[in-house]
Amino acid sequence: MYQDKTLVCRDCGKEFVFTAGEQEFYAEKGFQNEPTRCRECRQARKATRNNGNAPREMHDAICANCGAETKVPFLPREDRPVYCSECFAAMQRQ
Repeated sequence: MYQDKTLVCRDCGKEFVFTAGEQEFYAEKGFQNEPTRCRECRQARKATRNNGNAPREMHDAICANCGAETKVPFLPREDRPVYCSECFAAMQRQ
């Protein structure tokens, strides 16, 4: 149903691909508009909207549920379980 599209970034003018998978994701989330910025410009814009704060420092951890290696935006403690994003999301749905 969806096909990859080549779009032009409104900030840097570089062409980027809006993949079929990304289009499907946008449709599932109910987004009406296609992206107007490439991934790099979106990330740069997001970083500047963070009130000029430095990007989050990420820390390595092991998921207490599935054992996968993951990164978290806080310093893990030995007395508290840490979950990967997939396991955390599954726990939230329950």
